[in-house]
Amino acid sequence: MSATMRAVVLALYRIRGLLFAAAAAVLLVNVIVLQFTLPRSASRSWAIIVGAAILAMILSMVLSSLVPKRIPEALRSPSTVVRSPVAGRWFALNSPATQVPSHGTRAFGQAYAIDLIHEPAGSTPPPFGETAMRAPDEYSTFGQPVYAMINGTVVRASDWRRDHRARSNTLAFWYLTIEGMLRQLGGTGLVVGNHVTIRGADGAYAAVAHLKQGSVEVSVGDRVTAGMTIGACGNSGNSSEPHVHAQLMDRASFWTAQGVPMEFAGVTLEGQASGENGAGAADRLATELPDSALPGTGQYMVAAPG
Repeated sequence: MSATMRAVVLALYRIRGLLFAAAAAVLLVNVIVLQFTLPRSASRSWAIIVGAAILAMILSMVLSSLVPKRIPEALRSPSTVVRSPVAGRWFALNSPATQVPSHGTRAFGQAYAIDLIHEPAGSTPPPFGETAMRAPDEYSTFGQPVYAMINGTVVRASDWRRDHRARSNTLAFWYLTIEGMLRQLGGTGLVVGNHVTIRGADGAYAAVAHLKQGSVEVSVGDRVTAGMTIGACGNSGNSSEPHVHAQLMDRASFWTAQGVPMEFAGVTLEGQASGENGAGAADRLATELPDSALPGTGQYMVAAPG
């Protein structure tokens, strides 16, 4: 593949989410409204638009499937050591130390994102399966402080979205899956919920998502240092239960960003990550770096405050 073609393919890959969302919106409008109200004189033009939407949707799916496999080196970058966004003992879910992309998709810049749940030693989290939807304050994670991962400038800060109830049994989790697909049509804000994004001097962007309504302590333009409190853990956006979603990206827009690998400085790991095999171990991100680590899925980490 020529350098020009490669650049074009990667540019299209970066905006694949926008292509898919626009195409889905056109098809949804066509099904619900326009097929009943469109004047016959305009039907030919609309048919062309619908056809283009179908092609755009197919293209976005092909890009999502093939580009990471055919051009993997263009989607990776060196691991960056950052401060943990949390302090205390936390349980890791959807970790890039176990698989990449960690959340099963590279959309929204989350190829190397990690989810963290607060579980102090001796605590017992609410059981899954007994209640369909629990209040978020039943979880110890809810309201825990969230810290800046890097030094830099705040480029996005949002905390007006409500904290919804946790989806805490199988039926509610299926509801969350359908809800998540609808949220994507409404834009990234409905997916990530309340969030803060910080631009570092090296060009990386550190984002924390699903923050508590009204908890954000910084504003766009503020200068922050790693370890500064910027908000509190909530359950806003596409979230099954209160947790901290943390990621590094190569630009501020969730729509077009690509994920950047990261590790946390000064953390201690407990036990063995679940589901980790030879391939998963090979995906561990820069574990040779001194004084840095990233817990795998199912593993606990302890991060010091400050």
